Amino acid sequence: MAVSSQPKRLGFFTRLLDEASAGERYRLAAEQIIHAERYGFDSAWVAQHHFHEAEGGLPSPLVFLSHVAARTSNIRLGTGIITLPLENPIRVAEDASVLDLLSGGRLEVGVGTGGTPSSFTAFGLDSANRSEIYERHFAILRRAWSGGHFDGGDTLYPAAPDLNDRVWQATFSVGGGIRAGKAGDGLMLSRTQPRPKDAPGATLADIQHPIINAYLEALPAGRAPRIVASRSLFVADSREEALRLAEKGLRRVVSDFAAKGHVIPGDTLMDIIAALDTHVGTPQDVIESLSRDTTLPRVTDLVFQVHSVDPPHEYILRSIELIASEVAPALGWQRPVAKPERRVALVH
Repeated sequence: MAVSSQPKRLGFFTRLLDEASAGERYRLAAEQIIHAERYGFDSAWVAQHHFHEAEGGLPSPLVFLSHVAARTSNIRLGTGIITLPLENPIRVAEDASVLDLLSGGRLEVGVGTGGTPSSFTAFGLDSANRSEIYERHFAILRRAWSGGHFDGGDTLYPAAPDLNDRVWQATFSVGGGIRAGKAGDGLMLSRTQPRPKDAPGATLADIQHPIINAYLEALPAGRAPRIVASRSLFVADSREEALRLAEKGLRRVVSDFAAKGHVIPGDTLMDIIAALDTHVGTPQDVIESLSRDTTLPRVTDLVFQVHSVDPPHEYILRSIELIASEVAPALGWQRPVAKPERRVALVH
């Protein structure tokens, strides 16, 4: 079974890692998403991270996306991901339902087991039980959106049955691909993954093709596949500029890895770019680099993030422009016809 040859959808992803205060991070990320909408991107995604400023700057993605929804009109707004074991699933269902209504039905809900062990400890949970907790919370979330009764007889208000058709599951494993496929959900593939010990030279595509295969085989008959491939991509007007900024950002990541006891093979910038599955350069450079990723023709959604390069804000805006004008069209994306701005009337 192959993914449809329909035009790709294009997404912008941010972990909100600009070198700034929390409030400034939120302001800059909102501007980046607004800029992406202006250039025709189909979706924008934000990650959730509790506590760890250097890993991600946003513990409350639905709150942030509500702010962005009020400043945009057409771009779809997604969570990539909500760390579901650390959340009250009924509250997630309620917040997502309200946000979806306020945004005019633009919410996409990515969920996963995620989170560092210390985050689980802070929430009074054991990270070893994350899969079990995830499954339990996921079932409650689905039941809430479907209108099922909770203990005591209550049901979700406002109702949100359509959100069950806009769920995405993130995974690193074949088993996770099967789980997402059986549920009829979207599949979210990571921008990079640890290599197996028995195959340290494996490419990202080598690891992710089996996940896609398992997902497609498990998908119910008649259910259209939805597959996001997130990729690290930074595009600049010159190769020198791109590599200069990439060296600064990527070497910071290598230092962080080393402090945690992880070693990246090789020490040249090109070694690091390859090890971190990063695509950097001019539009033509990254088109050539991405064309070697055999996963991408099989996905429905190309979602790009500047992490781990994390250049300054103005370079992110320029990268968004170059992706939309040159890179994404070469990969099968067609810029949508501009839609009239949609306003929501307030009824009193």
